[in-house]
Amino acid sequence: MQERADRWAATMAGHGRERLVLAHADSHAVVAGPLVDRRRREERQHAHLAAAATRAVGAGRRARAEEPDEWRTCFERDRDRILHASAFRRLAGKTQVFVFPDDHQRTRLTHALEVAQVATSVARVLGLNVALAEAIALGHDCGHGPGGHASEDALSPYVAGGYEHACWGADVTLAALNLCAETLDGIRNHSWSRPAPATPEGEVVSWADRIAYVCHDFEDAVAAGIVAAAMLPPVVADRCGATRSHQLGAFIAAMVTTTAESGRIGMEASVAEALAELRRFNYEHVYLRPASAAQAESVVALLRALVEHYGDRPHLLPDAPRSGGGADEAIRAAATYVAGMTDRFACRQAVSLLGWDPAKLPAGVS
Repeated sequence: MQERADRWAATMAGHGRERLVLAHADSHAVVAGPLVDRRRREERQHAHLAAAATRAVGAGRRARAEEPDEWRTCFERDRDRILHASAFRRLAGKTQVFVFPDDHQRTRLTHALEVAQVATSVARVLGLNVALAEAIALGHDCGHGPGGHASEDALSPYVAGGYEHACWGADVTLAALNLCAETLDGIRNHSWSRPAPATPEGEVVSWADRIAYVCHDFEDAVAAGIVAAAMLPPVVADRCGATRSHQLGAFIAAMVTTTAESGRIGMEASVAEALAELRRFNYEHVYLRPASAAQAESVVALLRALVEHYGDRPHLLPDAPRSGGGADEAIRAAATYVAGMTDRFACRQAVSLLGWDPAKLPAGVS
């Protein structure tokens, strides 16, 4: 161990001569040519992106005006801000399907990364703005509370107009990042029940979200022994296969070819039917199974108890509102705080602050 520690310590200052430091003693890489800065990449977009793609030039409207970055386009900057945001990191501790998942099951964070992979793959082939699609995809679920979609039911009574993760993410969770209007629009409207996004990149993310979660939720459920590939409806198995890899390939290919042929961001009807059937299968056998329903009830009760507790004691909140306990401002602040919690932290708070019976915690959390 000491020898390895000594080798590691010896690299503290890197390698090289007095005016140039290199990472490796035998470094040989050479880069030549002009810098490809923001302006140069923006100029290239005019020639290389599809006619309907969102250009960085003329975009990038923010609530608070900022000087452009020297190296990054406005949407590249948004992607980086989301990637480094605490709200994005907390997705690692938030439910996708299984509360506090096992090692190989998805979290909201890995879901966001898979959505970004699907979205950028499609956007790149279609000649759309990859950085904008990636920013929307990475940020699209940052408004989710702990415990999955059950948190929306739990928190809705405390939020005027109800709690919807897409709108909450754009308007509350990520507000401090001062993201571009186009990025926020894609996040706010990624759900199919919302109005269509204003950009083609936003519509790509709407499809990528559904494609990603339908495929990986099925794979997780198979690995957990909840369902089996043999249970799939024939329309799914025949048209897109029985594994995540085959399903993703079929859905992405259908989306790309259909969009290229029609000029509209969509999917050929027969493959879209398979996607809908796979989603319906997940709802019937995974999301709405008795264990999931019981878990959702547990999450709702726990989160509402936390909101009520903090709402009556706003001095316990990190950013305590001036209003007294029980006031609308205090309740809103309490709901905002609880919405940002990870699954584990919410459960810990319930046990330590409320005396919550650990046996009544959502299954999978210890």
